[in-house]
Parts: sequence; structure tokens; C-alpha cells
Amino acid sequence: MATVGEGDFRYELDDTWPNIPEGWELSLCSDVAVDSRDRVFVFNRGIHSVAIFDADSGNFLSSWGEGNFREPHGIFIGPDDSVYLTDRQAHVITKHTPEGEILMELGTRDYAMVTVDNRGNHGEPFCQPSGVALNSEGKLFCSDGYGNFRVHRFSADGELELSWGMPGKGPGEFALLHQVAIDARGRVLIADRENQRVQIFDQDGGFIEEWADDVRGPGDFYIKDDVIFMVEQGAPTGVTVFDLDGKIITRWRGAENGTEAPHGIWGDSKGNLFIAEIGQAGHGQRMRKYAKV
Repeated sequence: MATVGEGDFRYELDDTWPNIPEGWELSLCSDVAVDSRDRVFVFNRGIHSVAIFDADSGNFLSSWGEGNFREPHGIFIGPDDSVYLTDRQAHVITKHTPEGEILMELGTRDYAMVTVDNRGNHGEPFCQPSGVALNSEGKLFCSDGYGNFRVHRFSADGELELSWGMPGKGPGEFALLHQVAIDARGRVLIADRENQRVQIFDQDGGFIEEWADDVRGPGDFYIKDDVIFMVEQGAPTGVTVFDLDGKIITRWRGAENGTEAPHGIWGDSKGNLFIAEIGQAGHGQRMRKYAKV
């Protein structure tokens, strides 16, 4: 088994995890999140859209969402264990109970909302959204990533409050907002994947800074206390661990370290990491567990 990382951030790849039920397959694992009970929720593009496993044993626990999603993309689990799912091709973000009951839906299902002003500024939620994150007040920050090049802030009860962003390469401009996260300082992090950078904003959309030095296709974040874990989708794919100032704590890249097609990342209460690989036919399309050493 591959051992990666360094110092306090060393991990061993556990390629026996998870235990997939007989006759099942996890196809195109788009994203992953872990709840307060260390249950690992895998949002994937197979038949069983939300598959739930035990973090320690990898044993299958349950599944839901079969037939209800067009193209699973992002998952986020809130502090109350509510599950937020981003369906890219249905153009909606939904909130669910841990058992799958729908509580809220944002966007107009199966309708791409695209408007363009004279500056080329794309508009209303959503056109192929990619992810969502919550701040400490329960407000939702959504990356409207593939079609609208925008960030949207919603109240906790789903009212649109603010939007920012447009296509481009400058500050506050995006090529593809692949995911969003809120760090321990309350800053909004955007994985601006095709611009090969992380852009950082305040919660009102004010640009703070960017991290672009040797960043290769940032795909997703998991933030624990003062540490930011980020998967990279550019060649060679991998994982980079930052402090809040953007200093690299450790990094591993390359298929030899087990990261062929990383697309999502989250951690459990013991410090283990779980990586969703979206892959292509013949490789990837799987879940990976990196057990903390």
C-alpha cells in the first residue's frame, strides 16, 4: 500500500475500502462527504446515486436517490447532517435529510438559466452548477460553474441574496468554478479549475487573493480547522495540503500514489481522507481511503 504525505499529515492508501455489495458497482464517483457519525456518503453516477458506507470498516450501510439525479456532481454535509446535492445537468441544488427526504430545492429543474449582458456577464441560478458550501450562519454559497461563471449566496431558507463573477482570467473572473468552500477565517474559496488557480473572496464577493503557484486543475476542497485539503485534476493529478495562508504543508501526485482521477475529497473524525475518483472507462471510477498514519 502506498504511503503519502509527510510529518503530521502522512497517510496509507487502503485499497480494500469500501466493501461494495455483491452485484454492485460504484460508477463515476463524483464527490464524497462524511457526516457526524462517520458515515461516508458517496455521490456517484451509477444506479445507486447516494451510497453510504462505514468509515472504518467500509461496510455498506444504505443507499438512496436511485433514478432521481441526471448528473451527480457535488455533495456537502452540514453541521446538522443535512445533505446538499448538486445535480449539474438538472441545474438544481437540493437539500435532504440523511435518509434522502428532500427539504429544499434551489434552481429551476431541467432548465438552464443563462442571461448575458453587454459585458458578457452570465447570470441567474443555475446553468450547470457544480457545488455548495455553508457558512457559520447556514447561508449557502453555490458555484454556478460550467455555464454561468458565477458565485451565488443564498439565505439559509433559500432566498438569493448576492451573485458575483463573470468569464475571464482576471480577479473575480472565472473559467470554470469547479467547487466552493468556506475556510476557518470565513473566506470563500473557489476552485477556478481551467484558470489553474484558487481564488479567495470575502462573503460579499470582494476579491482577496489567488493561489496560482504550481496549482494544477483544482477540483475540490475539504477544510478541517486551519488546514485545507485540495484535490488537483491537472496532470499529474494529486492532493495538496495548505495552511490558511496558502503555504504548502505536503503534497502527493501521480498514479503511483493512488490518485488517478480525483474529483472530490472529505475527511472523517479520525483524520482519514476519502477521495472520489470520477475516472474513465478502465480506470478511476472508484473510492479511495487514505488512512491517517
